Amino acid sequence: MASQTRKIVQESLDALLEDAAFLPELDGVSRKQAFTSLGAILSTPNHLHKSFLRIALENGSVVRIPAFRVQHNNALGPYKGGIRFHETVNEDEVINLASLMTLKNALHDVPYGGGKGGIVLDPRSFSVKELHLICKKYVQYFSDILGPDKDIPAPDMGSGEREMDWMMAEYKSIRPGQPYKGSFTGKSVINGGSLGRREATGKGVYFSFRYLLHDFLKEQRKFLTNNENVFAKTALEYDGSPLTIAVQGFGNVGSVAALEAYQCQHLQNKVVAVSDRNVTLYNSDGLDIPSLVKFVALNGGDLPTTENQLEDAQIKATIRDRGDILYFDVDVLILAALEDQIHDTNKEKVKARIIVEGANAPVTSEADEYLSSKGVIIIPDILANAGGVIVSYFEWMQGRETQFYTEEQVFNLLLEKMKNTMNTILPAFFGDPHPLRQNCYIHSVMKLSTVLYRQGKLY
Repeated sequence: MASQTRKIVQESLDALLEDAAFLPELDGVSRKQAFTSLGAILSTPNHLHKSFLRIALENGSVVRIPAFRVQHNNALGPYKGGIRFHETVNEDEVINLASLMTLKNALHDVPYGGGKGGIVLDPRSFSVKELHLICKKYVQYFSDILGPDKDIPAPDMGSGEREMDWMMAEYKSIRPGQPYKGSFTGKSVINGGSLGRREATGKGVYFSFRYLLHDFLKEQRKFLTNNENVFAKTALEYDGSPLTIAVQGFGNVGSVAALEAYQCQHLQNKVVAVSDRNVTLYNSDGLDIPSLVKFVALNGGDLPTTENQLEDAQIKATIRDRGDILYFDVDVLILAALEDQIHDTNKEKVKARIIVEGANAPVTSEADEYLSSKGVIIIPDILANAGGVIVSYFEWMQGRETQFYTEEQVFNLLLEKMKNTMNTILPAFFGDPHPLRQNCYIHSVMKLSTVLYRQGKLY
């Protein structure tokens, strides 16, 4: 996956190198040298920190758990990125996710660099006491590189506000008398977290395609109608027509995105399928998303898997295999689970005409190229799932100012920021044949390249 990110970054640099209007003060040999420097800087992290956390389990045994913190680039501000708790976490994955955070923050004008953390474990296999110790140990092992103005972690897959509360408390105990509120974001509200942080990513995921198919389409109808761009033709297929949606993953991101779709007054849409690690649920008439959200909250985070559970919850749905979610004949497929879900061996089975990446890198480069060539609009992770880091920035600011926004203010600020990004990116996307991902990367790389040049980092 890291090679995929490097490839698209290099393609963006190659396009900018040929654009004489970009950094015109660089020409000839000096221009080629500067762009060689940019390729090296953006394709590698500044720092890779790795350790093994020594954890005494409640059964009396001791385990050593691999843990990472990658700091990719801080040209735009402090490193920023979540800490992933998952058994598949590895060095390459964390490096790639850190580089994506650098690009994402640049795209959305968030004054952060890119970082990412990971702990190799299945959190369901540890007691609460053991998880608390793991969180404390993580902060102890990496405390020298963390801080409100250095590197600011947040939740990611397998972690949440509970873990961030624990980590902030440990950071405070290690550094008494120093500012600590902004050392971690995604905390509980009572511990200085922001209202709306948990829902932010899912809301942003749904908003990204809602804005494209409703607000932007309405404002730019004439431009799109007279456009030969293949993606413009796809967008116009859904000019006010009802939409069917499938959502892979029903955690914080997927469930919120599904609920946003269920409650949306701007588009005629219905969620006909959702899935998690166990099952896919399908109903062609539309699923009762509020009831599913309630069921998941009361049953350890899992969707119903039996007819009895569905009947008890008064939910009408057909139980299908969890992998079926990718291949339903729906208009929109929201991918809010793991990476590499659509790849070279299953890309031809995907029927959705719009794909929204709520997870990080769920579509591989081979699948992206194939689907894009068929006119499928893929709203990439760098654009769609930035709600979490944007509201983390608001949380960080609120902690520094000790003044806090209402939930409505947070969501309004979030959607306004995403709207500004979409208005910057979409005209270029519909004006040339490049996929949306490439347009986003070019914009991010352009900003990062300009800042690195101005800071004298290219020679």
